[in-house]
Amino acid sequence: MANKTKDWSDTAGIAASATPLPLQSQLACIPWRDLQTQVEAWDRLAAEAAEPNPFFESWYLLPSLRNLAGTDKVMVLRYEENGRLTGLLPIVRSRRYYRWPLPNIAGWLHPNCFCGVPLVARGSETAFWREVLRWADERSGLALFLHLRGILLGGPLHAALEAVVASQHRQAVVVHEEERAMLASDLSPEAYLEASLSGKKRKELRRQANRLADEGTVLFTRSTDADAIGPWCDAFLAMEKAGWKGQAGSALSCTPATEALFRESLAGAAARGRLERLTLSLDGRPIALLATFVTPPGAYSFKTAFDENYARFSPGVLLQRANLAVLDRPDVDWSDSCAAADHPMIDHLWRERRRVGRLSIAIGGPLRRAAFRQLVRAETARSSAGPTP
Repeated sequence: MANKTKDWSDTAGIAASATPLPLQSQLACIPWRDLQTQVEAWDRLAAEAAEPNPFFESWYLLPSLRNLAGTDKVMVLRYEENGRLTGLLPIVRSRRYYRWPLPNIAGWLHPNCFCGVPLVARGSETAFWREVLRWADERSGLALFLHLRGILLGGPLHAALEAVVASQHRQAVVVHEEERAMLASDLSPEAYLEASLSGKKRKELRRQANRLADEGTVLFTRSTDADAIGPWCDAFLAMEKAGWKGQAGSALSCTPATEALFRESLAGAAARGRLERLTLSLDGRPIALLATFVTPPGAYSFKTAFDENYARFSPGVLLQRANLAVLDRPDVDWSDSCAAADHPMIDHLWRERRRVGRLSIAIGGPLRRAAFRQLVRAETARSSAGPTP
């Protein structure tokens, strides 16, 4: 955004009108490791973002790139205005588009990254997309199109992108869309629960809570600092691995890479005041845990686990009932479940929905764009749901 200065006239001795300096913008594609020295500016960008995305903040993206396999080819589109970092998007050049051998430039995500919206400072959304598309046009290489995943449809960044592609008469298509549960309401936690669940289901929850209390002392605790973050992570990872995720090999601690990502990202979030930990304990021992990334004006329910030995008491649901207290936070307007579409538990409790999509965008010259039109036509003809990974 343009800065303003005052020019004091030596001859007249009066102040001239403030005039904006010309906007000096620059977009560069850099190796992700170069960002390790720019964390301060990166964190400032996150605080000023038009749309929050904790998964692209420094404390989450850097542990992802450092620990996960196959990140050597990840690059970052770094955008600045007047020397200030105002935009950031990790990308990768891929020779495949899901099952098909179609080269493309794609926004980089991994299975534990639940949002692909770039970090862009408020007011810079349109300029950011113009520069990204200009860069993609000029440096497309073998890529036939730009592909973005995890875009929040209808959000500020998506709206700005739609406006830019329309102004450039460029084709952009939502090739896949789904809805996941979110929490966004002016109701109190008690009123929201009453509106979400039938009287019969609320009665069953009260019965389960009372039966659990018969087993010992039940306590809900909420932490927003970094105290005892290590033992809390130990408890979470052990609890998750002891359940069905451990049996399926998908628990975070099943691989050193994802365990390190979990530990490092939670520690980084806690150090910045971006983490809320909710614990349900019985006689001092955790039986359900929830880690939420708090990114005002929103929040993201990152990971939850419960002790399956207490499944008959529905500890995960009891924990989510307590988590409705997020509605009382003045700095949080909504919370994203990060859950799969049609999740059997959270979909019944959280009534709002967030639309998440994959977008493919034409880049390059006329021949490449003509080929893109044919690809989109073939893809949408195969399935109205879009590509299958």
